Amino acid sequence: MRLFIGAISIALLAACTTTAAPVPAPPAETAPPTSPETPPVTPPATLKPVTRPAAFSDLPGWTSAALDAGVSAFRRSCARLERRSDASDFWAKASWTGKVSEWRGGCAAVGAADDEPSARTIIETLFTPVEIISGDGKTKFTGYFEPRYAARLTPEPGFTEPVPKLPSDFVANGEQPLQRLSDGTTRPYPTRADITAGPVEAIGYAHPTDVFFLQIQGSGRLLFPDGSTLRAAYAGHNGQPYKAAINWLIETGRLPRAKASMQGIREWMDAAGPDEARLFMNQNPRFVFFNAFPEGDPSLGPNGAQSVPLTPLGSMAIDPDIHALGAPMFVETSAPGLGGKWSGLLIAQDTGGAIKGAVRGDLYFGTGFEAGERAGTMNAPGRLWVLLPNAVAARLAVPVDPNRPIAP
Repeated sequence: MRLFIGAISIALLAACTTTAAPVPAPPAETAPPTSPETPPVTPPATLKPVTRPAAFSDLPGWTSAALDAGVSAFRRSCARLERRSDASDFWAKASWTGKVSEWRGGCAAVGAADDEPSARTIIETLFTPVEIISGDGKTKFTGYFEPRYAARLTPEPGFTEPVPKLPSDFVANGEQPLQRLSDGTTRPYPTRADITAGPVEAIGYAHPTDVFFLQIQGSGRLLFPDGSTLRAAYAGHNGQPYKAAINWLIETGRLPRAKASMQGIREWMDAAGPDEARLFMNQNPRFVFFNAFPEGDPSLGPNGAQSVPLTPLGSMAIDPDIHALGAPMFVETSAPGLGGKWSGLLIAQDTGGAIKGAVRGDLYFGTGFEAGERAGTMNAPGRLWVLLPNAVAARLAVPVDPNRPIAP
């Protein structure tokens, strides 16, 4: 999952897969939410990216960029190739990235690298950077993170909202899941209001605001009083359309736009009481379910769309209708949370409903409040190169007009 810009009011209004700008720290270790929730979208036609083969000397900051996080992430992506046939496409929707067989040598060599300098040399020897050009001139890089929320195993004051577990009556059916009834028949899965009117099976309990934002975010870690943790991992949603409930608060005068932050919404919900808070949350009929998993390696994030754990500043969400999951990319962009101008190696390991375009990426920053603050500063243009095995890149080595629009 995922995933999923700018000020928090914009993020909540748009329900995008990027983070909000920093806001004052709310109770517990939380931060402005990201939104890897994937609202229903019409899949774009398959696009052919406009490419410009380059040399590593053309990559700004390549010689000084830290590669360790990206190399570690790439090794995890390469492991996904072990059970695939050599003749299969590396990524079916991006056949220009070649066959699995053409990636095996590079994967093995990078996997055997002893240190960052040797990894850099191997990449320079076996791969070619190919710049992806946005035909419409639009480029955008944002950031997201995994929040951490205080939770309880049973409800108690302040921790009254169930973190909903995927129910046994849930029938996966693409973007339109079904509910299996007791007589064996099925129907479209109910709305949030209908679901929460009855008992909801829970993997834990948290503050209503935290659960509401967790459902927008799509994943997070639950922290219990004894110090134990669980990952609440996206398991599915009820198929209802996503609606930004924050609009209702603002339009009905319940909350000034200037206070449309996570902390402002939490304060309003506490003051308004449970019935009014429920009315607010029900303005969004979309309801997300979770599965509980052990935390595992605390330095890594939840599994992304490629089903590998996300690596802080080593993983990025991309548009899978254009790019290949598992492909290494070099990005130049900027953000205060990155120390200003930044370039680095990132692996395409995640997707998101708002991540659409040839030069569009969402950088994963890690877990917790600090990661959220840093991710929230990202919303900038940039450049993107896909690092392709030499033989694959050679087939793309045709001069192109950088102003040529991306064509179907």
